[in-house]
Amino acid sequence: MRKAQTLGELKASGYTTRTVKDEMRANLIKKLRSGEKLFPGIIGYEETVIPQIINAILAKHNIIFLGTRGQAKSRIIRQLAELLDEEIPIVAGSEINDDPFNPVSAYAKRQLELHGDETKIEWIGRDRRFVEKLATPDVTIADIIGDIDPIKAAKGGHILSDELTMHFGLLPRANRGIFAINELPDLAGKIQVGLFNIMQEGDVQIKGYPVRLPLDVMLVFSANPEDYTARGKIITPLKDRIGAEIHTHYPKTLQIGIEITKQEAWINRDSLQVEIPEFIYELVEQIAFEARDDQRVDKRSGVSQRLPITVLETVVSNAERRALLTNETRIVPRIADIYAALPSMTGKLELEYEGELIGAVKLSKDLIKKACNVIFEGFFLGIDFSSVVHWFDEGNKILLSEMASTDECLNLLSQVPQLIDTVCLPLDIAHEDKQRLVSACEFALEGLYAQNKISRNEEGGYEAITKAKRDRRGMIYEDFSDAEGYN
Repeated sequence: MRKAQTLGELKASGYTTRTVKDEMRANLIKKLRSGEKLFPGIIGYEETVIPQIINAILAKHNIIFLGTRGQAKSRIIRQLAELLDEEIPIVAGSEINDDPFNPVSAYAKRQLELHGDETKIEWIGRDRRFVEKLATPDVTIADIIGDIDPIKAAKGGHILSDELTMHFGLLPRANRGIFAINELPDLAGKIQVGLFNIMQEGDVQIKGYPVRLPLDVMLVFSANPEDYTARGKIITPLKDRIGAEIHTHYPKTLQIGIEITKQEAWINRDSLQVEIPEFIYELVEQIAFEARDDQRVDKRSGVSQRLPITVLETVVSNAERRALLTNETRIVPRIADIYAALPSMTGKLELEYEGELIGAVKLSKDLIKKACNVIFEGFFLGIDFSSVVHWFDEGNKILLSEMASTDECLNLLSQVPQLIDTVCLPLDIAHEDKQRLVSACEFALEGLYAQNKISRNEEGGYEAITKAKRDRRGMIYEDFSDAEGYN
């Protein structure tokens, strides 16, 4: 169907305009009635965050999302644009998406005065109606609201007091759309006052003369709850005008976290087939859960969901490197690959004083150990590994290098009595699947180390744990020496 190209054609078509919040509300109602999935790709918020968002939109409220890093706040905000109409008409050439039936800017009003029903109409999509800005201390009123443009005045022959000399900022350009500000508390107080003024009255003062801009905007913000509540960086009148305060959160369960990580992590490699054992998925995710509960990690900063995502990607990459060097046909990660992913872990942990004393590397290794203890219990609860522990107690050792081939590792692991047979049944692994078998055996040895039944050294070697180390059970990485390179 041909779209209206002039104001007269738009009137004849029977088109009626509605506010952006009415538009979003109507489109949301359609989606709810049709059973369409809202916010695809957002996992774990079905019973918490998403119902609150629906309520806020139905109530036509502005929204602020409160949550620590890595909780999908920005992704949710961007998906709100899907609740806008596919296209809306504006006065052609308008910088602020002027409604042809109710123009706001001097430019659009002049076009209608000059051309009447022959005024040209332009149709814009959702992408031009969503404006996002990351708040930083250097953001100015001119960036958000606008400023006088002397060049525009000179070219158009206007006096500086003429509204046509105005350069519109991001907020007016989001007219009839969504304006999103990430990390709202980082905005200077005077900028927040400008936002409040727009929300409350629609008036702005630019370089000494008033401009009435009754904007039609859905405002959405994000912030860290520590900034929002403790530091008091959001001015009270602005907080009062935000209708809905929605708290995001990290995954409530391990399985939800695994589902998110599987969705977001890049694990499909074009070189070889990737097969990740389930215990590797669980172990990587449990590391994040342990970090969020650890008192040595800063709770205000949080532990982003990006930690297990990047760790899993690095785990697969290290396993891929091993497979390429050893000419193996599949990529099957092992415990050694998780230790190789320490660089993907340490940079994502903000530490408290005690954590700083230990250091990010040792703390990360301790988190791996704690996580492995939890996951090991889940897979091998009630399984008897006494013969394996006894073999190590007799003075035997085994070294599983991270770059050792599957056959090399299997030859070493076969020396440990009953180890292979013990791990196969609970994990449902066939003896013929050598790569998974090696991964499972290394997981079992790491679990015994996590329970302080055997010891592990930096190179991936397992041996008997001494009496002194047994007596110091629970200390941070007591197995490792303080030699240079381990600190």
